Amino acid sequence: MMVKLTSVMVEGEFQTEFDSGATSRILRGTLYNYYGSDGTDGVIIDNNRMWCTRLGLIDSLFPNARVICCVRDPVWIVDSFERLFQRDPLLSSKIVPIQSRGNLHDRVEHLLSKDGPFGYCWRALNEAYFGTFAQKLLLVDYDRLVTDPSGTLRQITGVLGLPKYDYDFNKVDTNEPIAFDQQLGTPGLHTVRPQVAASHRRPVLPPEIVSRLAGGTFWRKQDMNPGRATIIA
Repeated sequence: MMVKLTSVMVEGEFQTEFDSGATSRILRGTLYNYYGSDGTDGVIIDNNRMWCTRLGLIDSLFPNARVICCVRDPVWIVDSFERLFQRDPLLSSKIVPIQSRGNLHDRVEHLLSKDGPFGYCWRALNEAYFGTFAQKLLLVDYDRLVTDPSGTLRQITGVLGLPKYDYDFNKVDTNEPIAFDQQLGTPGLHTVRPQVAASHRRPVLPPEIVSRLAGGTFWRKQDMNPGRATIIA
């Protein structure tokens, strides 16, 4: 919503109506009013994959804000998508346009494309991680989270300066967006297992695709953090 508002402010007939002060007030007010907050009563957590492309905006409006990115080996992200698609024998998931659903390779190509659900986020993460505001990032490695959830959450709360909380990792309760997933023709897309734990499986991706995606865990390489993002891995 805030990103769409910025496009109105910088383009078209209304762009002369907003000075920097008005822009900041409107954008801050949009977030605070959406969550029913006056900006002084605690922490707001907003979930949107576009934030990695707007770190400059976040830094301008909310200098103390951080962006948490849960990162995982690209092989297993793409593999998880393909497993979801294959659950439906009709391959009706709208995540992939109908012209790209014909076979696994076409589906993967769409996922990796610049407008695909993986490709867009991958580009956004790289932009943020190697960019000017990388220090605002907090990257949490999926494998670390599922093998040591208690230690991982302890580090996250410490980095963010949040009070300690006794999480129950054997009874995770989430508000699953069932209607959203059904609208996409992909039931289970946002399903979270009730227990935080590692699961082991063989990939359904062919070896050549696995090889193509291998080595994408750049955040695990200590010499590849030029912007000093915070990494929990």
